[in-house]
Amino acid sequence: MTDDSDAADAGGVEPGAVAIRLGQSVLAVFAAFVAAAALVPIAADVGRFLGATQGSPALAVAETIGQTVGFAAAAVLFLVYAGDRELLRIRWPTRRESGFVVGGAVVLLVAQYALLLALSAVGVDVAQNRALSPGADAPVYFLYMVVVSVLFVGPAEELLFRGVAQGELRRALPAPAAVAVAGLLFGSIHFFAGTGTATQQAAYVLVATLLGCVLGSLYEDTGNLVVPALAHGAYNGVLFLIQYLAA
Repeated sequence: MTDDSDAADAGGVEPGAVAIRLGQSVLAVFAAFVAAAALVPIAADVGRFLGATQGSPALAVAETIGQTVGFAAAAVLFLVYAGDRELLRIRWPTRRESGFVVGGAVVLLVAQYALLLALSAVGVDVAQNRALSPGADAPVYFLYMVVVSVLFVGPAEELLFRGVAQGELRRALPAPAAVAVAGLLFGSIHFFAGTGTATQQAAYVLVATLLGCVLGSLYEDTGNLVVPALAHGAYNGVLFLIQYLAA
């Protein structure tokens, strides 16, 4: 950890520093969406050039890759511009950390279904992620997304929300608070990722926030961004595989 995070852990939280780090985190997320919006059409054009037709699963996959590349590029450029490249703690996972990857993916899956059951018990449904829609008439899409989740979605989203957002917040806040705020940022973007009523979308935000906190805890415990990136990708991949088998 940096000296700043050590000070935060010791109780030296300064509101001004928190505001600055939170602002940087929000700015990084905003920049990531701007970059994604710019790259998705380009990725779609590349997909069409390679033979993907409008509305096809292949084109949806290409657009997803474009979005995640935008996220990753914006995160890296933000860190370079801010001079915070040392925030990225990346290394090949040890055997212990590999166990955290597997265990983390399992915890994410169990936590999601437990949350869905709990919300269902009180009469609240959760919005469905728009990423599932292209597979409604073409189940092979789900198989494509298993690979894309591991190679692109998990790494890109963790780079942005744990590497950048949580890393910046960690310089001004103790670990639990930084994990929670970064988790909330991660959850909040899922409001527009789901289809349903406002209540269903809010429930989706809650679920995504809590799962984001699990990923943040993995990063905090291991100090290796590869761990939550792989756990996130594996978790998403299993969900897409389940959708394929169900279809």
